[in-house]
This record gives sequence, C-alpha cells and structure tokens, in this order.
Amino acid sequence: MSSKPPVTNDSDVDLRVSKPKKWAAGLPGLQESIPQAVAAMGVGRTLKTLLAMNQKDGFDCMSCAWPDPPDRKTAEFCENGAKAVAWEAGLLKVPREFWAQNTVSSLRERSEYWLGQQGRLVEPMYKPAGADHYQPISWDNAFGIVARELNALDSPNQATFYTSGRTSNEAAFEYQLFARAFGTNNLPDCSNMCHESTGLAMGETIGVGKSAISYTDFAKSDLIIIMGQNPGTCHPRMLTALEEAKDAGASIVAINPLPEAGLINFKNPQRPRGLVGKGTDLADQFLQIRLAGDMALMQAVSQRVFAAEAKAPGAVLDHTFLREHCQGLAEFQAHMENLDETEVLAATGLRAAEIDELADRYLKADKVIITWAMGLTQHKKAVPTIKEIINLLLLRGNIGKPGAGPSPIRGHSNVQGDRTMGIWEQMPPAFLDALEKEFGFNPPREPGIDAVQSIRAMRDGQVKVLFAVGGNLVGAISDTAVAEAAMQKVTLSVQVSTKLNRSHAFVGDQALILPTMGRTEIDRQAGGEQFVTVEDTVCAVHASHGKIEPISETVLSEVAIVSRLARAVLGENHPVNWAGFEANYDTIREHIGHVVKGCEDYNEKVRRPAGFVLPHPPRDSRTFPTATGKAMLTVNELETVQVPAGRLLLQTMRSHDQFNTTVYSLNDRYRGVKKGRHVLFVNPADLADLGLADGAYVDVHSESADGVDRVLRQQRIIGYPTARGCVAAYFPEANVLVALDATAEGSNTPVSKSVVVRLERAEAPVFAAS
Repeated sequence: MSSKPPVTNDSDVDLRVSKPKKWAAGLPGLQESIPQAVAAMGVGRTLKTLLAMNQKDGFDCMSCAWPDPPDRKTAEFCENGAKAVAWEAGLLKVPREFWAQNTVSSLRERSEYWLGQQGRLVEPMYKPAGADHYQPISWDNAFGIVARELNALDSPNQATFYTSGRTSNEAAFEYQLFARAFGTNNLPDCSNMCHESTGLAMGETIGVGKSAISYTDFAKSDLIIIMGQNPGTCHPRMLTALEEAKDAGASIVAINPLPEAGLINFKNPQRPRGLVGKGTDLADQFLQIRLAGDMALMQAVSQRVFAAEAKAPGAVLDHTFLREHCQGLAEFQAHMENLDETEVLAATGLRAAEIDELADRYLKADKVIITWAMGLTQHKKAVPTIKEIINLLLLRGNIGKPGAGPSPIRGHSNVQGDRTMGIWEQMPPAFLDALEKEFGFNPPREPGIDAVQSIRAMRDGQVKVLFAVGGNLVGAISDTAVAEAAMQKVTLSVQVSTKLNRSHAFVGDQALILPTMGRTEIDRQAGGEQFVTVEDTVCAVHASHGKIEPISETVLSEVAIVSRLARAVLGENHPVNWAGFEANYDTIREHIGHVVKGCEDYNEKVRRPAGFVLPHPPRDSRTFPTATGKAMLTVNELETVQVPAGRLLLQTMRSHDQFNTTVYSLNDRYRGVKKGRHVLFVNPADLADLGLADGAYVDVHSESADGVDRVLRQQRIIGYPTARGCVAAYFPEANVLVALDATAEGSNTPVSKSVVVRLERAEAPVFAAS
C-alpha cells in the first residue's frame, strides 16, 4: 500500500525551505491572515465576522476549543481563527458546471488543499449507482434516497453515523437521538481519533474525562507543564493565557520532540511590544523528549517526589488530600521504587539532570497545571501515560484548587460538547435511561462501533450506509488506502459538508453531498432567527449567533438536515416532534435540559451573557465519581517502543496553515516551509547516520505488526532539530503509514505519534505543468 503526492498544479514544485522561527505571532500573523480574509470575503464581511468572533453576542470560533477569557478584547481571534472564518465565509461557490467537468475519479487525484479551494457547496448533489459524476438533486429526493437505503437494511447496525466536532450541541443531541430512534449506537466521532485516550484515563482515575481547570487558573498557577502540543498553531489564543501566567509569576515547561516557536517566544499582536519589541519568552525549560517517552518521564518525576518525601517526611506529599480523597498510594509508591533509571533515560532521550530540574520545579510549586494534546493521546500506551500525569498531580494535591489540575486541550471547536450531548458509541446506561424517559422509546443498549471499527466494518461488508455530519473521515482516519477502499464498498455514503474534501471523492456505490450552513451564518427558521450552543475545552457552554447572510438560499442548517432526515426515515407519525426541533431550537434545548446531567434549565443558562460552566466534581469539590468514590493512583507497567537499528520513529502533525484535514495554504511559516507539504523532518545527526542528505528525496516505509508494506513516497528531507531518532511528517498525508489495527490500548485511537519507519532513497518527483 502506498501513497504519492497528487500530481497536480498545487504540488510542491515551488517548495522552499528556510530556518525555523523562534517566535510566534506578531506582525506576520496579521499580515498573513487579514489580507487572506479580505481577499476571500471583502472588507465589510471581514469586519463583520472577525469583530463578532468569540464575542458574547457573536459566534464561536470553529477552529479550536480554546476557552474565552472573562473580559473579551475587541479583536478576540487569532491568526488561524481568521483563516478559518475566511475559509468558511468566503464568497466563492462551487458552480454547477464544476460537477460536469470533474468526475468523482478525477477528484481522487486532487489534494485536500485544491478541493478546499473550490468554494462553498450550495446545492445537494447525488452520484447514482455506477456513475462517475455527481448531479444536482432536490432536498426531498435526497432524503428519500437515504430513507430508502436505511429502511432496506437487515439491521440498524448496518449503518454508522459519524460526527465532526464542528457540530453544535443542538444538532449533536438531535443526531444521536435520531440514530438511537433508528435503532443503533453506531455513533463514531472525531474524538475517537484524538482525545479518546484522555477520556478513558481520566474517567478511570478521577471520574471525569474533561479538563479540571478554568481559563483563569492559568494566571493563578505556579507551574504550567505543556506536553505533546503546539499551541502556536493548534490553539494560538492559549499563548495569551500563557503570557498572562508568566506576567503573574508562573514558570512554564515545554515537553515535545520538536521545538515549537509558540512556546519559545510569543509576540502578542495586541501589545506594542508584540508588534515592535522582543515579545515574551514563554518556556523556562524545554525537554526535547523522544516520541512515546512521556510515560517514563512522568514516572521518573513521581519517583523523585517520593525520594524527596523520604528525605523530609510529611513535608512533600499532600498527606491530608491523599488520605481523604485518594486510593492506591502504597501500591503506586512500591511500583515506583523499582523504576529503572537506565530505561527511563533510554525511553525519553533526556539527561538525568534535565529530569532532576523538572522534578525540582514541580516540588517548589504549590499549584501545578499539566496540559496535553494529541502528542500524548496517539500512542499505544496513551491511556497509562495520561494516568501517570494524574498520579503525579495527585501526589501533591494538584487538583480541585485554584491554579492546579489536569487540562487536556481539545483541538476541535465542539468535540467535547458533542460527547456531552450523547455522541458516543458507548454512552452510559443513565443517559440512555434518561432518553427513554424523555421520549418514550427504548434506546438500543448494545455498544456501537467507533471510527476505526466503522472503517473495518465497511471494509468487511458489515456496514452498508455511512452518514457523516461534517468532518472528513477518509482524510482523518489511519491507514488511508484501507479507508479509501472501505468507503467504496458501502451502498450509500452521505456527507453533510460546507466544502469539498477527499471524503467526497472516495464514496459508496451511491453518494450524496448535503450542503450545510456555517457557524458564521444567520440561521432563520419558522420560529425566527436561531442560535446554537457549544462547549469549550474547560466545560464552559455558551451561545453562538451567526452574523452574515447564508452563502445560498439552498443550504440548510445541520439541525434542519437531521430533522428532515429523521422525518423521512422514521415517518411523520414518529412520537418525536422532529419538525418542531427544526422550527425552534429552544425545543431541542428543553429536552437537553431534561436528559443531559448538568444542563438543567438549559435554555435559561445559555442565554446568560457568558453562558455557564458544567459541573465537574473533582474540580468543584474534590469529589471523585469513580468506581471507588476516590481518585485512583494507578500502577502502570512501563513499556518502551523498540526501534531497530537503521529505523526511526515517526509522528504525524499539522502545518501552521492547517486545521485538522483542512489546509489553508501550502505554507508552514514557523517551521520554515513554503509552498509544499510532502516533506519529512529529520534530525541532521540521524541523516548522517543513515547516509542521507538534506534536500534528498526518500520513500517512507512503515514497519507494522501485520507485515504490510505501507509507503509514503517521494518526501523531501528537511534537516530539522527534532529529537534524535524521531521524524515528523504532515497529517493527513502520512496517515497512509499508520496501520488500521495499530491503536492505543483501551481507547482504540490510531497510534499516529509512534510509527516505526525506514527511509529509502527515491527519485525526485516529476511535476505536471500548471
């Protein structure tokens, strides 16, 4: 199985490489984003959208889940947020002639970037069985086709209903309700591929799989440890919170295989010194850890905490907190006594003195926050790694007090809200009981299938219909070749989308594209102008109001699409008032208030200027809803990734001009890459060992347990200061290297951050003429 760069006029023919940057944002952030927004939307539309973005009466940014500060600035957006708005709210539309000029087969040869640049989708499109072209279709006929195929299935479990994190709480609640009324819990979502490991680890240890801090806790913290994430690209507004924390006296430690500009120095474009001065140095210590070494590092720091307690009994551990709120201390301490320092140093690639320094910082800090993202969640041992973070925090009572706690950072705007609303293939019985009580039908109790399992089921002929609200499952999931082939085996695939992506090219025998409104757009229904709600990464729920006219009168909101889908499939006499949901979203919110724990009086709470914060017992009262009623210190066996001689360990990652699989441009400014994406970041010392040179081309072969030769072809080498033995390539292009069955233990998340690869010399690509 192999993948080579699409040979089109948007390839890397003009690729240029320069030195990586050592600071983020500043004037270049404005120079990159504002002209791009004006070019796509015009001056008036740009001002109207950007000034409403993340405001209390505006719309929520669709590009990340970073929380809003209590006091909003006039410009409460970042560079990548502005690019996301320009991408969604641009005036360019996909014209009808596009579909006649481009076959489905030809779209498979196009890149994600090219597809996204074609404009907004504005009318429903249908690819009949055996055809190679999409053609226009009416909304009623489109829903009729979906109803026909779903109702012809032998079992509801032959359908799977995927969801993207951009979906609002109202649409998500309605969507999961429809799937369960239809008879299945097959509700995979993008969280299966990102923070599923977090939810499992935190759920088992503290009882809640969400961040245990608030926005204001950053400025109250003594120490902030940032692991496996790149805030300067993935959630740039976090840099402002980190700058505020530094101003308040906090220390910051960055732990990552690559040095990232945003954690070195931040030039805040809303401060004079950020535009013309030096900016703010952020990380006080940078630990350049090997991929998959984080678990060993956390255990080594915990071991040092126990050693400090042995030297000063009663003065290091928070014995009161541990006695009153925790379980498993003795077993954990005994396990740490046997930790092998030699194994730790090999796994982390760090020096003992560097780990000593981190431990010393931790011991001197009274209030500690540890944050992480997918750099930790996409490993085989992701779940125990996150459990080790919890272990370390519990030892000194760093949870349930101001300025302290675990904080996973979600990367998609409402991915956390979707899960709260019931988008999960294994929702707990209490939620299903509440649905039954509220709506009068018995939801299925058998667990459904997740994203990886859905691809496997499509491949094996067990799932015959895929319905996806948002997202780009083909682009986002691992094992690209398998995913593309699996999608083409279903009877019908349906994509609810704003723009084209590769999930519109790799489709079932029949395929539908249903165009939907963006979050920036005014949503008018029979009951008047509507708003939706979202949940951010710190459990804050608030309203989002569209501010501009829809791109076309023919697009429907996600709520309207799901409502009409349900009526077509389940019939107009179904006991759920689907038409009422579409007419007035307050109707949906009233049901949310009755079903979802913590959302009582939902309609009233979300109308407050800043919304409300969902209850979080560990954060709010040091109450832990685990199986034992206490926070659990756990014993986790250290297992390191063995990399044979001549091989390297690969991670996938985003470029700076990218949001998930959406590519805004072919540039990665902070890493010094311009006009190209088919590159491989390799440490110069590793290149020397392998006899390779900067600028050479290689084929990247992954070496997985199933023995399949997965290849990413013709990647241009960039000598880069990544950790020794580790390489990086862009997501989603490098997904082809990740075996479908290579997943994290427990969470089933693809292990896209620890793939053993070998590099073989290759010829430079020959590019087609423009």
